[in-house]
Amino acid sequence: MGVIVRPNGSYRRALAEALIEAGRRSRDVVVLDADTPKSTGTLAFAREFPERFVNVGISEQDLVAMAAGMAIAGKIPVAAAFAMFLMRAWEQVRNTIARDGLNVKLVGTHAGLSDFMDGASHQALEDVALMRTLPRFTVLAPADARATRELVLEAILSHRGPVYIRLGRDNAPVIYSEGEEFPIGGSKVLEDAVDVAVFSYGPMLGVAAEAVRILRRQDIHAGLVDVYSIKPLDKDTIARQSAKASLVVTVEDHRVHGGLGSAVAEVLAETTPKRILRIGVADAFGASARSYEQLLEYMDLTPERIASRIRGELR
Repeated sequence: MGVIVRPNGSYRRALAEALIEAGRRSRDVVVLDADTPKSTGTLAFAREFPERFVNVGISEQDLVAMAAGMAIAGKIPVAAAFAMFLMRAWEQVRNTIARDGLNVKLVGTHAGLSDFMDGASHQALEDVALMRTLPRFTVLAPADARATRELVLEAILSHRGPVYIRLGRDNAPVIYSEGEEFPIGGSKVLEDAVDVAVFSYGPMLGVAAEAVRILRRQDIHAGLVDVYSIKPLDKDTIARQSAKASLVVTVEDHRVHGGLGSAVAEVLAETTPKRILRIGVADAFGASARSYEQLLEYMDLTPERIASRIRGELR
C-alpha cells in the first residue's frame, strides 16, 4: 500500500477545485454556503461565478430550503456548511429534499474529528448515522483529495438525486493516484483480507493503513477496504472480504453507533456472520487539541492503539 498516513492534503481545497470544474462544465451548478465560504472552500467558486453563489448567512435551515427550491427550478444546487451545523437542518433535509428525492448535493466539511481546534461543539460524530437513514439519499466519504475531486464531480454532474458528501478539513492522507475511478456504490480493496478484514473511510483510512502495517510486522495479515460509498454500500465486497477473515474491524472518526460499524454489522448479520470489532468514538464527545494527531491520541485512535486493540481481540 502506497498510503502516506501523515495528513498533507486538503479536503476543502479539493472541494474548491471540483466545484469550479463542475461550474465550468454546467451552467446549472449553483453553490450555497452558510457564512463560512473561506472555511469550507466555496469562496473560490464565489469568485469565479459570483452570479451563481449565494451566502445565506448563519442559517442552515434556510440553506437547505433554498437549495431545495433551486433544485425544483431545475438547477443543480450544492449546499456546503460545517457538517456539525448542517445537521441543524436535518428536519428540512428530510422533509424538503429526501421526501421528494430532489437533486441537491449537501457537503458537510470539517466532519469527524478534523476540526481539532474548536472542540466537541464543532465535531460531527453523528452525521453518517443521521444521513444514511434517509430514503433516497446517497452518502459518500472520500479518503483523500483525489477521491474528493472525483466523487464531488460524480455526484454533481452524473448522479441525479440527493447526496451527502462527508469531508474532513486539511487532514487528508495521500492514497490514490491520478486516474482512479470511484463509482457510487463501490469500494476499493487496498489489501485483501487474510487474518483480519479492516473497513474504513475518510481520513481514518490512512490511520487504518498504518495500523495494518504495524500488524503485518507482528505477523498478523490484515486486509483493508476503503468504503467511500457508505450508502449505497458495496455489500458484495464486504461479505467477500469478511468471509476470508476470522475478525472484522471497522475504523472511523464517528460514533460506533449508527456509523460504518453498524452498517457493516448489518451486512454481516444478513450474509456472513462474523465477529466484529467496531473502532471509533464510543459514548463520548470529542475535545479540543493543538493538532489532529494529538486529538487522535487523546481519543485512542492512533495507528498503534488500533493495532493493539485488533491484536488483543485475536488472542
